[in-house]
Amino acid sequence: MDSSLGVVGLGRMAQALLLPLIKSESIPIGNICAVVKSAASIKRINDQFPKGFKVFTSEDQNAKEVWKSSIVLLAVKPQQLNEVITSTSLNQLLNPNTLLISVLAGVSLKKLQKSFPNQLCVRAVPNTPAFVGAGLTGISWGKGVTTKERLLTKELFSPVSEVLELPESQLDAFLALTSSGPAYIALISEALADGAVAAGLPRDLASYLAHRTIGGTAELLNQKDLHPGQLKDMVTSPAGTTIAALRELEKAGLRSALIEAVIAATERSKELSALSN
Repeated sequence: MDSSLGVVGLGRMAQALLLPLIKSESIPIGNICAVVKSAASIKRINDQFPKGFKVFTSEDQNAKEVWKSSIVLLAVKPQQLNEVITSTSLNQLLNPNTLLISVLAGVSLKKLQKSFPNQLCVRAVPNTPAFVGAGLTGISWGKGVTTKERLLTKELFSPVSEVLELPESQLDAFLALTSSGPAYIALISEALADGAVAAGLPRDLASYLAHRTIGGTAELLNQKDLHPGQLKDMVTSPAGTTIAALRELEKAGLRSALIEAVIAATERSKELSALSN
């Protein structure tokens, strides 16, 4: 990737994206720099990144280098965006047609393009399994983004996630399922382990088995291209243990609760996007 990359905010997601790029040398480490809010963060980051990685505080004069990169990854907390915009002379620092990629949840392309009118804006929604290279990233393109910039954006996310191009109108539902979804699965995994503990298994074993069961089931569904109903029928025998358990889940409204959870998260994402405009 013949580009320079500036990163504004260096939380866990930004780190998950950067480390594989540095390791693969897709972008030379000398062409990557980042800005963080506090000096305390720099020491922690230097302990995690290879020698030669440049990171500055926002007060450092050298922080201007971040904004002059050909690609800028905006990865601050959403509530910090206005502070970033107002505290920096962006019009003087950013080059025209800089590729600006935002991973800020709930910040719309409309808001980005209003804040960065001379840049090529991209909105990306990655999820936390990217930390282990098993993520999903939904991407929507702003005005004027060319095929070249689309390829550059995909190269940034593809080492840690599958990349899906989506109209922005679908990003709220994408976020509700894929970004919030790991929390739903974690809750289910914890509950399954609790049930196994109540049935007599030790906690460590119960947790391990719950995690492996969820991971193995997802792999089976994907590899065999099975409809979930098919898999359910495969393991459900007449008058057996599984159908007895499924009856309890249906009585408790698990299916409806999960549907409503995704809808609630979608609606909240829409509300946050509206507030950001």
